[in-house]
Amino acid sequence: MKANPKSKADPKADADPSAPAGSKKKLMVIAIAAVLLLGGGGAAAWYFLGAGDAAAHEEPAKDAKKKKKKKDEHAKPEYLPIEAFTVNLQPENGEQYLQVQFTLQVEGAEQSQLIKDNMAIVRNRVLLLLSSKKASEISTLEGKQQLAAEIGAVVREPFVKEGDEQDVTDVLFTSFIIQ
Repeated sequence: MKANPKSKADPKADADPSAPAGSKKKLMVIAIAAVLLLGGGGAAAWYFLGAGDAAAHEEPAKDAKKKKKKKDEHAKPEYLPIEAFTVNLQPENGEQYLQVQFTLQVEGAEQSQLIKDNMAIVRNRVLLLLSSKKASEISTLEGKQQLAAEIGAVVREPFVKEGDEQDVTDVLFTSFIIQ
């Protein structure tokens, strides 16, 4: 057999005739994309696992808050008596009044002082809560327990926007009169 004279002159003629001419370019682009993708993945792994150690040593605010809370768990609970409230209850059978006095159990002296410093806010929140109740809602044991939970919730709300909640662990009634 005689050699094909076109093969020496045209190197493209040796290529697979079924393959399109642009397939080598596509293959090259895919290879470059794969190398860049793998390189980017390696760089990200290096950053997050190796170079990111400096960022790992910085404590986010939530972790700091959790650690502070753990420290305070060992703090001796403080009892903060709250002055008596006398409010009109929501009418059911004529006018009814509630006179209630309670003590807040808080985590440590710092929390106690914070609540004392913001007593006007605390009293306002509790007064609004108490005056929204009906005598039938709070005369049972379950009603009183629910009211204690609601008082604790309104006192725990932060005093400043986006601030920390107060560490109120319990509300203890010392006087409770419905008349």
